[in-house]
Amino acid sequence: MRTSTHPFVTLPEFPLREDEPLARGFLALGLGSFEAAARHVWSLPHGRNSDPTDFRLVLPEGRGTSGTKHALLAALARAHGQPVELTLGIYEMHERNTPGVGALLEREGLSGIPEAHCYLVVRHQRRVDLTREEPASESTAALACFFEEGPLAPEDLGAPLEERLRAFVRNWAKKRGLDAERVWRTREACRAALGR
Repeated sequence: MRTSTHPFVTLPEFPLREDEPLARGFLALGLGSFEAAARHVWSLPHGRNSDPTDFRLVLPEGRGTSGTKHALLAALARAHGQPVELTLGIYEMHERNTPGVGALLEREGLSGIPEAHCYLVVRHQRRVDLTREEPASESTAALACFFEEGPLAPEDLGAPLEERLRAFVRNWAKKRGLDAERVWRTREACRAALGR
């Protein structure tokens, strides 16, 4: 049973308004506050949505990724005028922080590869990651060391997020004398392996 409360206390606490379209889905579930909404989203299983760019599918499909789950909560907070921002962090994915990718990376001669992870930042200073087994605050567990971090609009989960990551991969690969397309294909293969 998930009982940790620490990250939830760093989130702003406010009631959800019935006039906000995003709030209605939570209110229909009997969840009347942002904290209750965040706890519910955290409890949902990890899984890609039928449209991975549409965070509005998290509730009806009962699952989400770091992108869709956090984008939904960031959009909900934004609709209520609260200081919660969706943030994109690019980190080095390897077997230690992402079990299941080691064999693929080794086959390609790589010890790690750039990957994106989304989380919330509260009041421009506190990280909150609600996609971990235990919710993480401040250091997002093994992902605490990011190559780069920056805000991302919830509506930018598709092409804008991918282009930011592709640009990073191109520079990362170039600095190491690697073929950027091969690195990208390896990243895609790792993601596919994790999805099985």
